[in-house]
Amino acid sequence: MAIPGSALCAMRPKLVIFDCDGVLVDTEAVTNTVIADFLGRHGLVIPPDEIITLFSGGTMASVGVEAAKRGAQLPDGWLDQIYGVVFDALRQGVEVIAGVNDLIDLLVAHDIGIAIASNGPIPKMEISLGPSGLWSRFEGRIYSGHQHGPKPKPDMLFQIMRDFGVTASETVMIDDMPSGCRAAQAACVQCYGYVADGDPTRLDGTKAIKVTTMREVASALGLPAKR
Repeated sequence: MAIPGSALCAMRPKLVIFDCDGVLVDTEAVTNTVIADFLGRHGLVIPPDEIITLFSGGTMASVGVEAAKRGAQLPDGWLDQIYGVVFDALRQGVEVIAGVNDLIDLLVAHDIGIAIASNGPIPKMEISLGPSGLWSRFEGRIYSGHQHGPKPKPDMLFQIMRDFGVTASETVMIDDMPSGCRAAQAACVQCYGYVADGDPTRLDGTKAIKVTTMREVASALGLPAKR
Protein backbone atom coordinates (compact mmCIF):
# COMPACT_ATOMS: atom_id res chain seq x y z
CA MET A 1 0.00 0.00 0.00
CA ALA A 2 1.59 3.26 -1.13
CA ILE A 3 1.44 6.27 1.13
CA PRO A 4 0.31 9.45 -0.65
CA GLY A 5 2.99 12.08 -1.05
CA SER A 6 0.97 14.47 1.11
CA ALA A 7 1.27 12.01 3.97
CA LEU A 8 5.06 12.12 4.01
CA CYS A 9 6.67 13.94 6.92
CA ALA A 10 8.02 17.37 6.01
CA MET A 11 11.12 16.46 8.02
CA ARG A 12 12.45 13.45 9.82
CA PRO A 13 11.17 13.23 13.38
CA LYS A 14 13.42 13.36 16.42
CA LEU A 15 11.36 10.74 18.23
CA VAL A 16 9.28 7.70 17.24
CA ILE A 17 6.95 6.25 19.86
CA PHE A 18 5.86 2.63 19.42
CA ASP A 19 2.86 0.90 20.90
CA CYS A 20 3.84 -2.54 22.20
CA ASP A 21 1.17 -5.21 21.63
CA GLY A 22 0.41 -5.63 17.95
CA VAL A 23 3.13 -3.19 16.86
CA LEU A 24 6.35 -4.60 18.33
CA VAL A 25 5.23 -8.11 19.23
CA ASP A 26 2.23 -10.21 18.26
CA THR A 27 0.65 -10.77 21.67
CA GLU A 28 -2.94 -10.04 20.73
CA ALA A 29 -4.01 -13.59 19.85
CA VAL A 30 -2.53 -15.02 23.05
CA THR A 31 -4.00 -12.33 25.29
CA ASN A 32 -7.42 -12.41 23.63
CA THR A 33 -7.65 -16.18 24.02
CA VAL A 34 -6.84 -15.88 27.72
CA ILE A 35 -9.43 -13.12 28.19
CA ALA A 36 -12.13 -15.07 26.35
CA ASP A 37 -11.46 -18.21 28.40
CA PHE A 38 -11.38 -16.29 31.69
CA LEU A 39 -14.61 -14.41 31.00
CA GLY A 40 -16.27 -17.61 29.84
CA ARG A 41 -15.55 -19.16 33.23
CA HIS A 42 -17.17 -16.16 34.90
CA GLY A 43 -20.44 -15.92 33.04
CA LEU A 44 -19.65 -14.11 29.80
CA VAL A 45 -19.09 -16.10 26.61
CA ILE A 46 -17.33 -14.10 23.89
CA PRO A 47 -15.35 -15.73 21.06
CA PRO A 48 -11.65 -14.73 20.99
CA ASP A 49 -12.06 -13.11 17.57
CA GLU A 50 -14.63 -10.71 19.02
CA ILE A 51 -12.46 -9.75 21.99
CA ILE A 52 -10.27 -7.55 19.79
CA THR A 53 -13.29 -5.56 18.64
CA LEU A 54 -14.72 -5.10 22.11
CA PHE A 55 -11.69 -4.67 24.33
CA SER A 56 -8.33 -4.35 22.57
CA GLY A 57 -6.33 -1.19 23.06
CA GLY A 58 -7.60 -0.55 26.57
CA THR A 59 -6.34 -1.66 29.95
CA MET A 60 -7.23 -4.97 31.55
CA ALA A 61 -9.18 -2.99 34.16
CA SER A 62 -11.30 -1.46 31.38
CA VAL A 63 -11.94 -4.99 30.10
CA GLY A 64 -13.39 -5.79 33.52
CA VAL A 65 -15.66 -2.75 33.47
CA GLU A 66 -17.06 -3.60 30.04
CA ALA A 67 -17.33 -7.32 30.85
CA ALA A 68 -19.27 -6.57 34.04
CA LYS A 69 -21.72 -4.45 32.03
CA ARG A 70 -22.26 -7.48 29.80
CA GLY A 71 -22.94 -9.83 32.68
CA ALA A 72 -19.57 -11.21 33.78
CA GLN A 73 -19.33 -12.03 37.48
CA LEU A 74 -15.70 -11.26 38.23
CA PRO A 75 -14.33 -12.36 41.61
CA ASP A 76 -12.28 -10.25 43.98
CA GLY A 77 -8.67 -10.22 42.87
CA TRP A 78 -9.57 -11.09 39.31
CA LEU A 79 -6.98 -8.69 37.85
CA ASP A 80 -4.10 -10.49 39.56
CA GLN A 81 -5.57 -13.82 38.49
CA ILE A 82 -5.90 -12.97 34.82
CA TYR A 83 -2.52 -11.27 34.62
CA GLY A 84 -0.96 -14.42 36.08
CA VAL A 85 -2.49 -16.49 33.30
CA VAL A 86 -1.52 -13.95 30.62
CA PHE A 87 2.08 -13.81 31.85
CA ASP A 88 2.35 -17.60 31.84
CA ALA A 89 1.03 -17.72 28.27
CA LEU A 90 3.41 -15.00 27.07
CA ARG A 91 6.39 -16.80 28.60
CA GLN A 92 5.82 -19.48 25.98
CA GLY A 93 7.04 -16.94 23.42
CA VAL A 94 5.57 -14.45 20.97
CA GLU A 95 6.54 -13.38 17.46
CA VAL A 96 8.19 -10.04 16.71
CA ILE A 97 6.21 -8.01 14.18
CA ALA A 98 7.79 -8.24 10.73
CA GLY A 99 10.15 -5.40 9.90
CA VAL A 100 10.27 -3.90 13.40
CA ASN A 101 13.95 -4.56 14.03
CA ASP A 102 14.89 -3.18 10.62
CA LEU A 103 12.91 0.00 11.34
CA ILE A 104 14.51 0.37 14.76
CA ASP A 105 17.96 -0.09 13.19
CA LEU A 106 17.23 2.74 10.75
CA LEU A 107 15.95 5.05 13.47
CA VAL A 108 18.98 4.44 15.67
CA ALA A 109 21.35 4.90 12.71
CA HIS A 110 19.80 8.31 12.06
CA ASP A 111 19.92 9.35 15.74
CA ILE A 112 16.13 9.31 16.04
CA GLY A 113 14.92 8.55 19.56
CA ILE A 114 12.70 5.55 20.25
CA ALA A 115 10.27 4.85 23.08
CA ILE A 116 7.31 2.64 23.94
CA ALA A 117 3.89 3.87 25.07
CA SER A 118 1.66 0.95 26.08
CA ASN A 119 -1.48 0.57 28.13
CA GLY A 120 -0.07 -2.72 29.42
CA PRO A 121 1.86 -3.04 32.68
CA ILE A 122 5.66 -2.99 32.73
CA PRO A 123 6.01 -6.63 33.93
CA LYS A 124 3.94 -7.82 30.98
CA MET A 125 6.15 -5.92 28.53
CA GLU A 126 9.32 -7.29 30.12
CA ILE A 127 8.00 -10.81 29.58
CA SER A 128 6.82 -10.27 26.00
CA LEU A 129 9.79 -8.16 24.83
CA GLY A 130 12.60 -9.88 26.72
CA PRO A 131 13.27 -13.03 24.66
CA SER A 132 13.62 -11.12 21.37
CA GLY A 133 15.96 -8.48 22.79
CA LEU A 134 13.45 -5.67 22.29
CA TRP A 135 13.27 -5.03 26.04
CA SER A 136 16.97 -4.21 26.15
CA ARG A 137 16.73 -2.04 23.02
CA PHE A 138 14.08 0.14 24.67
CA GLU A 139 15.09 -0.19 28.32
CA GLY A 140 14.74 3.11 30.18
CA ARG A 141 12.35 4.40 27.51
CA ILE A 142 9.35 2.15 28.22
CA TYR A 143 6.18 3.84 29.47
CA SER A 144 2.99 2.26 30.77
CA GLY A 145 -0.51 3.63 31.02
CA HIS A 146 -0.59 2.16 34.51
CA GLN A 147 1.80 4.93 35.60
CA HIS A 148 1.06 7.79 33.22
CA GLY A 149 -2.62 7.53 32.29
CA PRO A 150 -3.83 5.08 29.64
CA LYS A 151 -4.47 5.89 26.01
CA PRO A 152 -6.64 7.49 24.61
CA LYS A 153 -5.51 10.06 27.17
CA PRO A 154 -2.45 11.89 25.81
CA ASP A 155 -0.70 12.04 29.23
CA MET A 156 1.80 9.29 28.44
CA LEU A 157 2.84 10.90 25.16
CA PHE A 158 3.27 14.29 26.80
CA GLN A 159 5.52 12.72 29.43
CA ILE A 160 7.65 10.97 26.82
CA MET A 161 8.08 14.15 24.78
CA ARG A 162 9.06 16.08 27.91
CA ASP A 163 11.62 13.43 28.82
CA PHE A 164 13.11 13.50 25.33
CA GLY A 165 12.94 17.30 25.07
CA VAL A 166 11.04 17.28 21.78
CA THR A 167 7.85 18.87 20.50
CA ALA A 168 4.77 17.21 19.04
CA SER A 169 5.79 18.28 15.53
CA GLU A 170 9.09 16.44 16.02
CA THR A 171 7.37 13.23 17.14
CA VAL A 172 5.69 10.32 15.36
CA MET A 173 3.69 7.46 16.86
CA ILE A 174 2.97 3.96 15.55
CA ASP A 175 -0.12 2.27 16.98
CA ASP A 176 -2.60 -0.35 15.86
CA MET A 177 -5.61 0.57 17.98
CA PRO A 178 -8.05 3.50 18.01
CA SER A 179 -7.14 4.38 21.60
CA GLY A 180 -3.50 4.95 20.66
CA CYS A 181 -4.32 6.84 17.50
CA ARG A 182 -6.67 9.11 19.44
CA ALA A 183 -4.02 9.69 22.10
CA ALA A 184 -1.64 10.80 19.34
CA GLN A 185 -4.30 13.07 17.89
CA ALA A 186 -4.96 14.61 21.30
CA ALA A 187 -1.22 15.22 21.69
CA CYS A 188 -0.98 16.70 18.15
CA VAL A 189 1.40 13.89 17.16
CA GLN A 190 1.27 12.33 13.70
CA CYS A 191 0.27 8.68 13.97
CA TYR A 192 0.81 5.75 11.62
CA GLY A 193 -1.88 3.12 12.11
CA TYR A 194 -0.50 -0.39 11.65
CA VAL A 195 -3.30 -2.46 10.13
CA ALA A 196 -1.54 -5.54 8.77
CA ASP A 197 -3.82 -7.76 10.87
CA GLY A 198 -7.49 -7.58 11.74
CA ASP A 199 -10.06 -5.18 10.37
CA PRO A 200 -8.41 -1.96 9.07
CA THR A 201 -11.70 -0.10 9.45
CA ARG A 202 -11.10 -0.11 13.22
CA LEU A 203 -9.00 3.04 12.68
CA ASP A 204 -11.68 4.82 10.66
CA GLY A 205 -12.55 8.08 12.35
CA THR A 206 -9.00 8.62 13.55
CA LYS A 207 -6.44 10.75 11.76
CA ALA A 208 -3.92 7.93 11.58
CA ILE A 209 -2.21 7.19 8.27
CA LYS A 210 -2.83 3.48 7.70
CA VAL A 211 0.17 1.28 6.90
CA THR A 212 0.54 -2.46 6.48
CA THR A 213 4.33 -2.80 6.77
CA MET A 214 7.06 -1.16 8.83
CA ARG A 215 8.88 -0.45 5.57
CA GLU A 216 6.05 1.92 4.67
CA VAL A 217 6.72 3.83 7.88
CA ALA A 218 10.44 4.03 7.07
CA SER A 219 9.63 5.31 3.59
CA ALA A 220 7.21 7.92 4.94
CA LEU A 221 9.91 9.15 7.33
CA GLY A 222 12.39 9.46 4.49
CA LEU A 223 14.58 6.62 5.70
CA PRO A 224 16.24 4.34 3.13
CA ALA A 225 15.04 0.76 3.04
CA LYS A 226 17.45 -1.75 4.53
CA ARG A 227 18.93 -3.94 1.80
